[in-house]
Amino acid sequence: MNMVNSRFPLGQMVMTRGVVNRVAEDSEFAKFCLHSLSRHASGDWGDLEAEDKRENDNALKLGDLRIFSAYERPGLPKIWIITEADRSATTTLFPDEY
Repeated sequence: MNMVNSRFPLGQMVMTRGVVNRVAEDSEFAKFCLHSLSRHASGDWGDLEAEDKRENDNALKLGDLRIFSAYERPGLPKIWIITEADRSATTTLFPDEY
């Protein structure tokens, strides 16, 4: 997936086994994950406190800190998306898989 409007390199995009399994069985969850990844790439950090959003904005400026987002939608499990500090990979995971 090429994120045309990405504000930073995403590197290799991966999902944990739990997320992959849920995506395979739930098309609404799959759409939610794709939409959340697009939001993450565009700098919309989702359902985070203001301080955490500022840390992500700072990570964009400095370029050497990880970027963390969290997304929730009623009826679906919460997901986290983390881009590594070196921008080598972006992982979608459930909070209990961290």
